[in-house]
Amino acid sequence: MVTAGARQDALTELYLVRYAPMVRLALLLTGDRQTAEDVVQDAFAALHLAWDRLRSPDAALHAAVVNNSRSVLRHRTVVGRNPPEAPPEAPSAEHGAMIQMQLSAVAAALGTLPRRQREAVILRYYADLSEAETAAAMGVRQGSVKTHAHRGLAALRRELRRQGWPGGGP
Repeated sequence: MVTAGARQDALTELYLVRYAPMVRLALLLTGDRQTAEDVVQDAFAALHLAWDRLRSPDAALHAAVVNNSRSVLRHRTVVGRNPPEAPPEAPSAEHGAMIQMQLSAVAAALGTLPRRQREAVILRYYADLSEAETAAAMGVRQGSVKTHAHRGLAALRRELRRQGWPGGGP
C-alpha cells in the first residue's frame, strides 16, 4: 500500500511535469485557454481521487483530458456558445505576426477535419504521443489511429494549400 505522502509526492511530480503539456493539448482540442485549464484541472482532480486504482497515471491523465475536452465540445454544441476568443498577441511584431498567421491557418485547417482525424493529428503530432498512447486516449485501436492520422494530415495539407500556404504545412 502506498502512503498518502508518497501518493501526494507522485501526484505533485506528475502535475509539475505534465500540467503545461496537458493544457496545450486541451487548448488544441477545445480552442479556448480558460476552458483548457479547467479541463486539465478537472482531469487532475479525477486522477487524485482514483490514484490508488490506476496502473498508468500518465495514460489516465491523457484519456481524462481528451474525454473532458470532448464533453466541453458537446456542451458547446448543445448550448450554442460563441466561438472562442483569439489567442493573445505575440511579443515581436514581425515574428509574432508570422507565427500568428501560421497558427491561425493551422487551427482553421484543423477545424475543418472530422473529429477523430483532428484528435488523432493533435495527439500524435502536437502532443507527441505514440500510436499506442493516442489509441488509449482516443479509445480506439492503433490501426484506427494510423488511418485517422494519415487521412487527417492529407486533408490538413490540402486545406493549407487551398489557403495559399506553400507545401501545405505539417
